[in-house]
Amino acid sequence: MIIAVHQGPHARLPQALAAAAEKGAELVVTAEMGTTGYHIGAAAVAQRAEAADGPMAVELGALAAEHGVGLLYGYPERDGDAVYNSVQLLSPQGERLANYRKTHLFGDLDRGQFSAGDTPVVQAEFNGVRVGLLICYDVEFPELVRAHALAGTQVLLVPTALMRPYERIADLVVPVRAHESQLYVVYANRCDVEGELTYCGRSTVASPDEVVAKAGDGPQLLFAEVDPAVLARTRAETPYLADRRPSLYRSLTEGPRA
Repeated sequence: MIIAVHQGPHARLPQALAAAAEKGAELVVTAEMGTTGYHIGAAAVAQRAEAADGPMAVELGALAAEHGVGLLYGYPERDGDAVYNSVQLLSPQGERLANYRKTHLFGDLDRGQFSAGDTPVVQAEFNGVRVGLLICYDVEFPELVRAHALAGTQVLLVPTALMRPYERIADLVVPVRAHESQLYVVYANRCDVEGELTYCGRSTVASPDEVVAKAGDGPQLLFAEVDPAVLARTRAETPYLADRRPSLYRSLTEGPRA
């Protein structure tokens, strides 16, 4: 499967989808909160938040269908009085396939704007590949990525709004997550400035044994091929998942036994 990462402004999304389709991409992944902006304040987030099947889903569904390309986008989701930092996956026909709410909130910036989601593993079948969804800070928790691997996720899609000076997450942590949990990680970042935050770009696509594609710090449409056969090979060569001994790790979630 060919995946394109749109590391650029949301206003350029129609052009990015057209270019991605022309080059054979099946799925375009965009950044965290790309439709509205991320560091815009709780009042603005609440004002722009909408339901998962709201106007933005309809608009972007039509755009995806126009170009015949799947799309993963970030947006503020309203559900009753709660607002979530969410991402939604659309099919190449514009249908809603999966919606995920960020479970691990990053500092006062996230906590001041959003409620935390409580569903750790959200997946969908996309063109014969099982994809999973996380958002930004979530991928920095190895337990959550491993939960995806154990649930059968082959390609983990991670929209992000990674700012300086945390480039090491894109450069070091993302490839390690792909290796230790034996799956692909597609990490899609921003590359602009928002208030006092400078987003560092460096979008990354990593397989279990290499960085498949890497963006710089400016606008870019990054292409990568993900191949499930690579996962079968690397899981056989480095069988972390098969060699686990869960009975030894109970203290991670249950606390130490008396």
